[in-house]
Amino acid sequence: MRLDGFGLLVENMGKMIRFYRDVLGFEIKEEENTSNVYLVKDGTLFLLYGRKDFEKMTNRRYEYIKGLNGHFEIALYVDTFEEVDEAYRKAVENGATSVLEPELEPWGQRTCYIADPEGNLIEIGSWNKPYEEKDLTEE
Repeated sequence: MRLDGFGLLVENMGKMIRFYRDVLGFEIKEEENTSNVYLVKDGTLFLLYGRKDFEKMTNRRYEYIKGLNGHFEIALYVDTFEEVDEAYRKAVENGATSVLEPELEPWGQRTCYIADPEGNLIEIGSWNKPYEEKDLTEE
């Protein structure tokens, strides 16, 4: 099996579309009153699916955490340490919840955490090298 993408089951579609589109720059084309968003970003499928619609489709009810949740994270990469700081600053200024201010970790990555309006964690990090080179090991 190959990882194709991931989805978020959302309570308020309009608010979540505005966040991912306007704050993080995802190119979401769907209207804010849609039942789901289907977007391929950087080769990865990203879905937003309305909770009520998913419950209706699966004929089940689910439990949802309110506020910050630590079930998973979405990891975003930028090429430089400076871009981590800038992306964090812009996201927080535009309504993201600050979870961890940018810091240089002992393993050499600069990282920070924000949360979307429904409490999902988003990491913005960098190894201070282009994305295509970040996983190459030095010989």
